[in-house]
Amino acid sequence: QVQLVESGGGLVQAGGSLRLSCTASRRTFSRSTMAWFRQAPGKEREFVSSITWTSSTFYADSVEGRFTISRDNAKNTLFLQMNSLKPEDTAVYFCASDLVAGRYQVWGQGTQVTVSS
Repeated sequence: QVQLVESGGGLVQAGGSLRLSCTASRRTFSRSTMAWFRQAPGKEREFVSSITWTSSTFYADSVEGRFTISRDNAKNTLFLQMNSLKPEDTAVYFCASDLVAGRYQVWGQGTQVTVSS
């Protein structure tokens, strides 16, 4: 079973930037569609961004133009560069992999991002 470990979360002021990382413990990382989700307190988990193994990218409207997803297949690592952060971006961010029938099968433990106003 693949494991995903996120890092890079923290506390930042509005307008600032953070870069999240997610390292996978599997060689087949390069063939997997990967994604970032987030869950704010009292809210359901929501899609943020995804990247296919061919590096096609998709973004939620709320982060389009501010966040950039990328991957380094040689290092089995997924990234999320977050710029122009807003207080409403505050959430626990999760990476996910193994997209099967529209559902991601493997999830990381999450990393907290807090944006102060």
